[in-house]
Amino acid sequence: MTNNYNFALIGAAGYIAPRHLKAIRDTGNRLVAALDPFDCVGIMDSYFPDCDFFTEPERFDRHLDKLRRTNSKGQVNYVSICSPNYLHDAHIRLALRNNAHAICEKPIVLNPWNVDALQEIENESDKRIYTILQLRYHPAIIALKKQIDEGPKDKIYDIDLNYVTSRGRWYFISWKGDVQKSGGVATNIGVHFFDMLTWIFGKMTDLQLTHSQPDKVSGYLELKRARVNWKLSLDINDVPEKIRQKGQRTFRSIKIEGKEIEFSDGFTDLHTVTYQKILNGEGFGLEDARPSIEVVHKIRSFKL
Repeated sequence: MTNNYNFALIGAAGYIAPRHLKAIRDTGNRLVAALDPFDCVGIMDSYFPDCDFFTEPERFDRHLDKLRRTNSKGQVNYVSICSPNYLHDAHIRLALRNNAHAICEKPIVLNPWNVDALQEIENESDKRIYTILQLRYHPAIIALKKQIDEGPKDKIYDIDLNYVTSRGRWYFISWKGDVQKSGGVATNIGVHFFDMLTWIFGKMTDLQLTHSQPDKVSGYLELKRARVNWKLSLDINDVPEKIRQKGQRTFRSIKIEGKEIEFSDGFTDLHTVTYQKILNGEGFGLEDARPSIEVVHKIRSFKL
């Protein structure tokens, strides 16, 4: 698999960065520049030891500009963005300003009006803004969408979503615990589920919140073809006791009409699949991301 594009990466020290490093390598491309204010990025030695590394965004931006102006073969073609959620918008703009496509982790932005602003910038450019919606490539989710698409067109499905991914005290000290930076727990850990549900069952028609605190949130979401009772939590006490006793700190359950949808496995290479689709011109863009951004924004602005 050889594409031979030049990539830059923003957020090289972050949790999700290794999946992007692997995807860039496994699709036959090169990482030529990386940025992170934290310099604990030894993971890059396993993938791209010759990559130029920066801790200051100004010097990183200057380097990309220099590559663009002085060396057409060395110019960065794609910028992969794994930075904190509230910086995605600015880093997407940095990518397009340097004449590169942007590949941004979810949530691509925090608010629906940010999508509108980025669409204007994208329309002024010949570059694209892509987002990572890897659940759409999961075999079990693809099969579910096919089943719903081929089922009765007037059926409204009842769904229960329960997702617990326990986090320690560090989480609330980091940017993830700041709702202004992460968007809150529903945005940070739930946006990919809301994307999956709106992709399969249609846009949001109603939303109600039943419980909201910094480490857990729950409510009712009505979609065009589904009624969803959902709960998202970072509290290990919300993991069922039988599962906790096995040492597991995560619990994921989606039931449709009372039937469990199993997709615990199969996540390993979905970033690589996503990258290959993007490189083939088939990636998901701003408009694909909009429905889930509208959901999490409404959750965040809902007054109990």
